[in-house]
Amino acid sequence: MSEATAAAQVAAEISVLIVDDEPLFVEMVEAMLACEQGIVVVGTADHGKDGVDAAQRLHPDVVVMDISMPVMNGIDATREIRTQDPDACVLILTGGSNIGEVDEARKAGAAAYLTKDRIASDLVAEIRSLGGR
Repeated sequence: MSEATAAAQVAAEISVLIVDDEPLFVEMVEAMLACEQGIVVVGTADHGKDGVDAAQRLHPDVVVMDISMPVMNGIDATREIRTQDPDACVLILTGGSNIGEVDEARKAGAAAYLTKDRIASDLVAEIRSLGGR
């Protein structure tokens, strides 16, 4: 494979940063995404503040962000990421479907919102949709 072909393949991949305080959940999402062609996990963080720092350093195509975390929650982290990079794409994850949280996530600049019970069926499609925008 030529360097140009390798570079084009890397450029075509959707880079993902996972931000969640549950290590087993992060491992599960990483394993799920590792099986998907064209999606690569470039980093993880275990709370919102580390997620903001990682997003600034890694510039992922999609940030998969838990809403409820210590140090800095996902809504505040999304707001900070979008302040630093208005083109950043954040997919908010939550264990519930609280309408107030959905509104707050959208106001913070989240591109999409997904409940954790829909991860297996919808996460990959949502990442592909957001990564290709």
